Amino acid sequence: MLDIRYHGHSCVQLTSGEHSIIVDPFISGNPLATTALSDIRVQYILLTHGHQDHILDAVELAKQNDATIIATFELANYLAWQGAKTMALNLGGSAAFPFGRVKMTQAFHSSGMVYDEEQRIVYLGMPGGFIVNIGGKTVYHAGDTGLFGDMKLLGERHDIDVAFLPIGDVFTMGPEDAETAAEWLKAKFVVPIHYNTFPPIQQDGEAFIARLKEKRIDGQALKPGESIQL
Repeated sequence: MLDIRYHGHSCVQLTSGEHSIIVDPFISGNPLATTALSDIRVQYILLTHGHQDHILDAVELAKQNDATIIATFELANYLAWQGAKTMALNLGGSAAFPFGRVKMTQAFHSSGMVYDEEQRIVYLGMPGGFIVNIGGKTVYHAGDTGLFGDMKLLGERHDIDVAFLPIGDVFTMGPEDAETAAEWLKAKFVVPIHYNTFPPIQQDGEAFIARLKEKRIDGQALKPGESIQL
């Protein structure tokens, strides 16, 4: 059994038995979040890329739980310098963990921290996504990305039970491209992410799911704090 809890934006928590992991924790800065950061218990933190709306709470959460952050080499080092326990994993690589296995996939986006006052940008490596095997299920978190053809390959090589796909547009795929991604991935269940957190990425998640169901693809637009079991 796999419990999937959506914390808003791109933040997803996966729990199976005693094992719990979280992807892209952005709680304290998310106006739509319903869960207090102090209430989250995880052993691993997966980061798709180094933008603030994906890594804001990673170090605090890692220290709070004595959890390990899994991220690209550059991002892992950047956060280790801030006192977090980290493990580097790069695009195409995979590794085994007590809960299962993680493989990092490509994504087409950018990655870095912007320090406006200093007019400085810190490059934090390539962006990515994750294929996670946990609780007998295969989960795909696309991260922030545009549509790319190799999603077809991911669908052919992995029997994906649930896919988390960005639909916000402007900075990632919009709903139309995400619909195509869902078809290519052949996921049994799709959950939209990275939308409605801020005005530029307002979208209708229910309408997106309705269009998927017209194509016989199941899914659900989860509200922050909601969970499902697979």
